[in-house]
Amino acid sequence: MDAETYLNSLEPIGWKLGLERMELLSDELGRPQDRFESVHVVGTNGKSSVTRMTSALLTAHGRRSGCSVSPHLHRWSERVLIDGEEIGAEAFSSAVETVAAAAGRVNERLEGDERVTQFEVATAASFLALADAGVEVAVIEAGLGGRLDATNSINSRVAVLTSIGLDHTEWLGETEAEIAGEKLAVLREGSCLVIGELSNAVQDLARRTATGLGARVVMTEFSRVDEVPMATEGDFQRRNFAIALTATEVLVGEVSEEKLERVAAGIIIPARLERVADGPAVFVDVAHNRPGAAALADSVPAVADDRPVIACLGILADKDGPGMLEELAPVLDHLILVDLPDSVLKGRARPGATAFDSAILMESALELGLDCELAADAADALPRARELAVERDGIVLIAGSHYLVDAMGL
Repeated sequence: MDAETYLNSLEPIGWKLGLERMELLSDELGRPQDRFESVHVVGTNGKSSVTRMTSALLTAHGRRSGCSVSPHLHRWSERVLIDGEEIGAEAFSSAVETVAAAAGRVNERLEGDERVTQFEVATAASFLALADAGVEVAVIEAGLGGRLDATNSINSRVAVLTSIGLDHTEWLGETEAEIAGEKLAVLREGSCLVIGELSNAVQDLARRTATGLGARVVMTEFSRVDEVPMATEGDFQRRNFAIALTATEVLVGEVSEEKLERVAAGIIIPARLERVADGPAVFVDVAHNRPGAAALADSVPAVADDRPVIACLGILADKDGPGMLEELAPVLDHLILVDLPDSVLKGRARPGATAFDSAILMESALELGLDCELAADAADALPRARELAVERDGIVLIAGSHYLVDAMGL
């Protein structure tokens, strides 16, 4: 069985007990995550971008660096990057094969029907692949939360808290403070906490948490990159780059202005307001909660340049679909709603994850005054959006979920 097939066959998530299983699996593998320094990136939004940007800056400053991100768009190997490049298929398969054997031995010791889960195997494979590649420092994006996330098996030198918003409340808590508490639990004694864009209340909580652990707190100065030319679109990405710069400085000291500008001018973050086609222009963004939709809405006018925006939107049922629509409505001229296909959700999403009923979303869209239609399936949505964009001399925006991007083959 190849790595992709094996990973897709596993139970997607078992979050509440994940760290205990992950520790057993790590011990079975000889704790590969202890073979490199690590930066742990947690938060509601911006994690993948900050993770990739930090790794790129470290590489530019002579540190052999890698990173682990999630989720992926098309291939599991997309989750592991070595010096900015996706890991080779052979190296990734070798890591997964080793972890699969270790997971089998751990499963024999677990009680009842409990098993090592998909995310735990993928995380362990990432750690092993990064260690085998000889990285000096790895930037690790948390999956869900922090405290009990499988990635919390690293002994991070730096923790980065990018942002806090209301998402995954069924697991992490009903308030920003509860959610922040789960994420801040990754902070280690005597380490460093880099703070991104947070409310005053969450900043206070972060400082108290750090003080209790004897950890240093470093605030991000967002204005430092205001004038830096960037290849990636969106004001939110400029903020993410500032956070990454701050984290990098903790590890390497003074950052070279020339290297900073070179990284900023060259790095593109997949599916984060990424331009993937022209004639008409097609942009992809995987914002999948209300704060992410708000950040996207702030940045769309700059890329639209007064042209009409034709959007395709597909959302998971556990997200605040109406809230996302409310944020995006002011910048959209026409909306095509898509039900995420079960064929894409199966094996990748959380157990029981379903698509938000597009007919219900349409009611919200119409109440907001949006010009709106339903797509028969994901395969029909993009051609229809392109057709309308050509007719109106507009652009196409694909948003709402990683799974929609996958379903459209983008």
